[in-house]
Amino acid sequence: MPSGRTVVTCPAPFGGGGLGRHLQELVDAVGRRSGQRAAHISEDAGLQIARTNARQLSAHIGARATAPLGRGSPAWRIFSASVAFDARAAERLPSAENLIAFNGTALAQLRAAPGLGYRSRSLVAANSHYRNVLRRHALAHRQYPVEAPWPTHLLRRNLHEYALAQRVLVASRYIWESFVAEGFPEERLSRFPLTPDPRFEPRPAGLPADTFDVVYVGSLTVHKGIPLLVEAFRSLAHEDMRLVLVGGWKSPGMRRFIQRTCAEDPRVQVRPGDPLERLRAAALCVHPAYEDGFAYAPAEALACGVPLLVSEDTGMKELIGAGARALVLPTGDLAALTDAIEAAYRREILSP
Repeated sequence: MPSGRTVVTCPAPFGGGGLGRHLQELVDAVGRRSGQRAAHISEDAGLQIARTNARQLSAHIGARATAPLGRGSPAWRIFSASVAFDARAAERLPSAENLIAFNGTALAQLRAAPGLGYRSRSLVAANSHYRNVLRRHALAHRQYPVEAPWPTHLLRRNLHEYALAQRVLVASRYIWESFVAEGFPEERLSRFPLTPDPRFEPRPAGLPADTFDVVYVGSLTVHKGIPLLVEAFRSLAHEDMRLVLVGGWKSPGMRRFIQRTCAEDPRVQVRPGDPLERLRAAALCVHPAYEDGFAYAPAEALACGVPLLVSEDTGMKELIGAGARALVLPTGDLAALTDAIEAAYRREILSP
């Protein structure tokens, strides 16, 4: 972490969700390093992200980049929110020495920082190298075309940010290796390990549960492996098994898919909100993402002592040590996921 006056920017509420927790850990680390708390610009720090129309976007990034995006689509909303946050954060950068900003929402800030006297400019790569993100998302959407993929439109923006940043902060070996594989200089990479919030801990032993709850925590999207998980779960006909999805959808296609699934199979439930008690009550946590730079949710499940299945393309897999009740599965492999859930249900794996 840099020393001196530092500002960290992130388009998420401080401490809220995975990205917000990542922001919190960075701010705390800067405070330990420099002895003074870092300033932060985030959704909950008085920065209101207004709707951005096509003319405003064109002024920021050029009409050619916006042309493929249909206004109102999930891709448009994500792209416009990223550009809007970045532009407003750049306008509000305070006097400081060091900038730390999250990828996809940092381009204007990285360009503005030198003129404002910032001596260091770091980019947080919350995911693997963006070219790898595109490949992994493409695989997910080929297997389950439930919703339109969105990350293609952010490739150019991320590549520009990589070029402008003096350092890129990564949370896992998975992210590190993806950058090296794309030819990014290792000397410009720095590790910043992440940890779950201390409140995630096992609950005292209680009465045995009446159901075998399989819990997923996170956004309900194709690239997080939700259709894959639903298909694997629904192929298992155990009446005492439940699939609890703790999160929300981001597209009409996923909303329709989830609502249809719940109507057809009442064992599948959507329960948004604080995941702590859902995890503590879980018999098994599954995180079948096609790409996740770190993934707090399965790390939180481990901290709660919950048996865990994660995909090979999830960065937190390196936290799984010898003796842990956890298993790493091939990404996007329906048969492997189905067999593992069945084996966990039968207490053939991941049992104490």
